[in-house]
Amino acid sequence: FYVTIGKNGTGKVTEGDQKTPVGVYFVTGFIEPDKLPDLYGDGAFPINYPNVWDKRYGRTGYGIWLHGTPHGTYSRPPRDSDGCVILSNQDLKSISPYIDEGQTPVILADSIEWLSVDDWKRQRNQYMTFIEQWRNDWESRNADRYLRHYSREYSGLGKDYEGWVQYKRRVNPSKNFIRVKLIDPSMFLYPGDERILVVTFDQDYTSDDIHRQFTKRQYWRREADGEWRIIYEGSVS
Repeated sequence: FYVTIGKNGTGKVTEGDQKTPVGVYFVTGFIEPDKLPDLYGDGAFPINYPNVWDKRYGRTGYGIWLHGTPHGTYSRPPRDSDGCVILSNQDLKSISPYIDEGQTPVILADSIEWLSVDDWKRQRNQYMTFIEQWRNDWESRNADRYLRHYSREYSGLGKDYEGWVQYKRRVNPSKNFIRVKLIDPSMFLYPGDERILVVTFDQDYTSDDIHRQFTKRQYWRREADGEWRIIYEGSVS
């Protein structure tokens, strides 16, 4: 579909720069048209800009939405928003049935490189290998094996790397068993920086004293030694 982007193009950094962000985002809800000025047409899907990666780099701003056009206006010029992605009302209605709050990814990129199905499968299998190894090492209860999957620049779940190391070296060996299932994982290389992989899945965790299931999102980074490690993880609210 044809879309309108920010007046100053892409690569949003600061509030008011009238640029559309580049990155991996997720739809967070839907705002009905009767709650919006006519500027937004047949409604709006906010996305989670700034995401955790944007915040790490100090990017600011808010209110980046996918939305429609004023009634009586079929489309707007290619660069005519303050950072939002704008579709015609007809196109917005076409994509709306496929959008699930909190689940639907919105990949904002300067360009698209199409892969063959075989290449796509090969890449997915490659990424699933180290994600599955992380899961296996967690179930092993061996803290050192588990922690090798975390970057020294890790932060997440309220802890930095050293805090995470201390916590897991205390908790993992104390369990009689750990079982972890990863349900419906999705993986996206980060536009503009393919050293970053955004992974989302439903995590079903069981140990001798806890059972918990929630949606988790991780940011993996390919580091200088060529290994992929987790630089951030947290629950998806």
